[in-house]
Amino acid sequence: MRMNIKNLFWILFLLNLFNYIDRQVLYSVFPLLQADLHITDLQLGALASVFMLVYMCYAPLVGYFADRTPRHKWIGASALIWSLATLACAGAKNYTSLLATRGVIGVGEAGFTTIAQPFLAENYPKEKHATILALFGLALPAGSALGYLWGGLIGLHWGWRAAFLLAGVPGLLLGTLAFTRLQDVRRARQTTADRPSWKDYAALLANKPFLFICLAHAMLTFITGGLSAWMPTYLHRYLGMNVGQAGLIFGGLVVVCGAAGTYLGGKGADKLLNYSQKAYFWVMGTAMAGILLPAFIGVQTACAPVALACFGAAIVCLFLPTGPIAAALVSSTRSNVQAMAFAVNIFLIHALGDAISPVLVGHASDLWGLKAAVLLCTAAAVPGIVFTWLAAQLERRAPQTNMPQ
Repeated sequence: MRMNIKNLFWILFLLNLFNYIDRQVLYSVFPLLQADLHITDLQLGALASVFMLVYMCYAPLVGYFADRTPRHKWIGASALIWSLATLACAGAKNYTSLLATRGVIGVGEAGFTTIAQPFLAENYPKEKHATILALFGLALPAGSALGYLWGGLIGLHWGWRAAFLLAGVPGLLLGTLAFTRLQDVRRARQTTADRPSWKDYAALLANKPFLFICLAHAMLTFITGGLSAWMPTYLHRYLGMNVGQAGLIFGGLVVVCGAAGTYLGGKGADKLLNYSQKAYFWVMGTAMAGILLPAFIGVQTACAPVALACFGAAIVCLFLPTGPIAAALVSSTRSNVQAMAFAVNIFLIHALGDAISPVLVGHASDLWGLKAAVLLCTAAAVPGIVFTWLAAQLERRAPQTNMPQ
């Protein structure tokens, strides 16, 4: 019997929520790790980057097998892997062991993220894809914010090991639930001829609209990764906040402004489809342009309320494209290769995005200071606008229809 669609949504949403909590809890305890392990900003950035390197390299492998086998099993197993690895972070003996466990978290989270969005989208009508994927994407700001709050408050009172220990438990329960409750209805109707082969990866890379959507997404991911890793530390260094305050305030900005941007972007894009076939691209390009000015003002001002208001506006714009990008990826590829398509997207956005931005921002901070590093990070919106324009020019059909690569 097919699972109730609301139950399916909530299981996937909660998994996605803890996916981001476990990922982001690291960043709010950066100062505690630095003091305890005696490491540099570059080494702190590497803790974020190693996760992303493993994450992006594993995604194409899991994407291929997920399009050929029951996907709900991959979802459950992936949650168990990342949760156990998060628990292992709490017991890390030194910097090297912590680096290794962060890499294993990348294996689990890549397995989930590659599959979850197309798995969810196929259960809803195409004209609602941007909205439902935006609602699913609310887990990103909510989970990120909870990760900052979780890490900052627990780390401040009980240390960074306790923050990792408590973050890892819920995913074990949710992973087990995914094994027992989710069902892959596509697998039941899939024939041998429908199953993709490795050559479909080459076909995806030849799909120019899809490729430029991925590149635009990579620029947003570059900004998100750099700011996620370093903004709590920025608030600590320049606005005089302690670790707990920085995690609380930045987490609050992310959850409120990120959730508002994610929801408005998805609803707005679906409504705009009534007037323009390029709706997804309009939202993406406008949002990226909107990041630049508030980020610049926020870094330049010495007034904390003004800086926080500007950073909040930039976060709204950063999250506006969440649903439209996912819907554009779904619409630009065939349904039987969509896990592979999201795997390619994951590889590209992290290879060019947050696999490198935390360590580059850390290095730029060592050279020129964290203010200059944050501004350089947000400047990635400029090529993102160009890639969005190219995708819109090459996409000749309505976003809500499916075509082969």
